[in-house]
Amino acid sequence: MKSLRLAAAAAAGSLAFSPASAQHQGHDAQPMPGMTMPQPAPPRQEPAPPPAGTETAGHPAEAPPEPMGGMEMGSTDVTSRRAMTGALGAYPMTREASGTAWQPDASIHGGIETMRGGWMLMGHALLNGVYDRQGGRRGDDTAFVSGMLMGIAQRPFANGNVLQLKAMLSPDPFMGSSGYPLLLASGETANGRDPLIDRQHPHDLFMELSASYSLRLGGKASAFLYAGLPGEPAFGPPAFMHRMSILDSPEAPISHHWLDSTHITFGVVTAGFVYDNVKIEASRFHGREPDQHRFDIETGPLDSTAVRVSWNPTAELSFQGSWAHLESPEQLEPDTNQTKWSASGIYTRRLGAKGWWSTTAAWGRRSSGGEDLDAWVLESAVNLDDWTLFGRGEAIQNNELLFVGGRHGPRFDVGKVSLGLIRDFRLAAHVKLGLGGLYAFNFVPAPLKPFYGGDSKGAMAFVRLKID
Repeated sequence: MKSLRLAAAAAAGSLAFSPASAQHQGHDAQPMPGMTMPQPAPPRQEPAPPPAGTETAGHPAEAPPEPMGGMEMGSTDVTSRRAMTGALGAYPMTREASGTAWQPDASIHGGIETMRGGWMLMGHALLNGVYDRQGGRRGDDTAFVSGMLMGIAQRPFANGNVLQLKAMLSPDPFMGSSGYPLLLASGETANGRDPLIDRQHPHDLFMELSASYSLRLGGKASAFLYAGLPGEPAFGPPAFMHRMSILDSPEAPISHHWLDSTHITFGVVTAGFVYDNVKIEASRFHGREPDQHRFDIETGPLDSTAVRVSWNPTAELSFQGSWAHLESPEQLEPDTNQTKWSASGIYTRRLGAKGWWSTTAAWGRRSSGGEDLDAWVLESAVNLDDWTLFGRGEAIQNNELLFVGGRHGPRFDVGKVSLGLIRDFRLAAHVKLGLGGLYAFNFVPAPLKPFYGGDSKGAMAFVRLKID
């Protein structure tokens, strides 16, 4: 942008000292002896701009986007503007979250961007060093590292089509097979033998290796194809580590396996259609949860199905409704299938020059063996300068907290409320160091209190390195 400011200053200077300008100031612009004053060139006739709301070359008329952070708008001006649109359609890039999920356009897209030839490259890193202490009879304490490293390469073409490649890695496997303590959480086995209860499983090293290609159909319409090994099928809201309403928390939600546990799926193909602010998409994917080998890439049949409808009515709002049928998702229960439903709404708005506020409300249902289990989630975060306050409330119906005779026990209604705060310190232009903590209140019904020692509490202290 420095080059733009210098150009503007030069233009202003030439106008201030032009002959016409001098005459307006009451001075006669006379030629020096022996010098012939050149005649001013006739004013340049600019073509009239198209009327508002019209379209040119198959693209909707819109105001030129501002340059992304870390990108100079020079000779690559046209390419940079094209790279600002989303990978799947003619909308702002800030709308895109994990996989093919949408978030509000007002969201902040963290990352370091640069242009190389016709490619836009973006990188982002977030690493948490956490000390976790969970109280009560089922609690434990440990230190661990979590986070993600992400890279995107996007190539827009002159006809409006876009190719995007994405890679995302996680340090979670270094936790070991037991993951970290998290009361009231349950999920797939982490060692291949035992169900994981009151602990959060580690994510795989490869969280996403995907490619997408969108075909602009003219105006506001596009069609796209997305494939990942691993990738994320068209189900649920954006994964929790990508939702602005809670991404500053290092704690996984206990509703993870109701809403977004499919965000790491080893084999997924999604086809979709976008028109303006509506997206309809369907996926075929491998339904089995990742196994205990967290450093490898797995393969399997595309035996499961997901369908999602997304709608962004305004720049601050994003809604989705989705359904999925999973074949044999659990390694320890290979003969059991699952059906899932999800609905969510996200509201995000900017506060002042740099601050923001984001809130997500979501519902999920997980059905198997003739039993329906529901989860409700409300989470919100407010950022003011270098401070971020975040919180989450959850209520879920869970039948995996007690096992009787090697089978699921009765269903219990449990809840959790977490509140946290983080303070970021700027170390360099794109590097922040954050210090934070959170406190969690767990709520269990009377039959579970003897196992947990009452309504146990939990806490985390963490240091965060963020590169964006």
